[in-house]
Amino acid sequence: MKVLVADDDAAMRLLVETVLAGAGHQVVSAEDGAVAWAAFERERPPLLLLDWQMPELSGLELCERVRQSPAARDTFIIMVTARGATGDLQRLLDAGADDYLSKPFPPEALLTRLVIAERRLAADQARRAAEEALARAQWLAGIGETALALQHEINNPLAALLGNVALLTAGLAAPGEEEGLIKVVAEQATRIGAVVKRLGTLRDPRSVRYVGEARMLDLSGEGE
Repeated sequence: MKVLVADDDAAMRLLVETVLAGAGHQVVSAEDGAVAWAAFERERPPLLLLDWQMPELSGLELCERVRQSPAARDTFIIMVTARGATGDLQRLLDAGADDYLSKPFPPEALLTRLVIAERRLAADQARRAAEEALARAQWLAGIGETALALQHEINNPLAALLGNVALLTAGLAAPGEEEGLIKVVAEQATRIGAVVKRLGTLRDPRSVRYVGEARMLDLSGEGE
């Protein structure tokens, strides 16, 4: 996993980089908040390890900026701080940090936080994939229900309209019947137009049983 490490303390940065590299992670280093922000925009790493006290941009400011970014949902942020007051920790959480480490910390504590971050990121990705799959399934079901509703509502008037048009264009109408046939065509066209209008003005779409287990969009207007 790619990890952005931001700390103005070169010794601390080297220690963290060594632990991360030893665990198989790819490390992107930054010596201050401004460099870290540029690295985040360029690399889009899923895990950030930010020191609170840094020049240019503090870890807190950087955390807030990252959370305003479109890539924030795929990012886990661990804040590193020497502070331990409850009020300070609340500020970290309010800024969008997911976890924190207090200096000094042993390598084992850092590795444990990394495992937590990896599991959280994997769980978030799985949840989003499931939500997207469900949304697509609902969308496809909605298309099917709409198609069935249009078929149900339009087939009969469309057949009547086309049948009467065929009689008129083929010259098969009996003398004096033309006016009546034209009236039927107009009525059926109006009926089809009303169905399309109802489809465009639905505010609370719902489905009803069609045939067997099939369902269709309710265009009856009775639920409005």
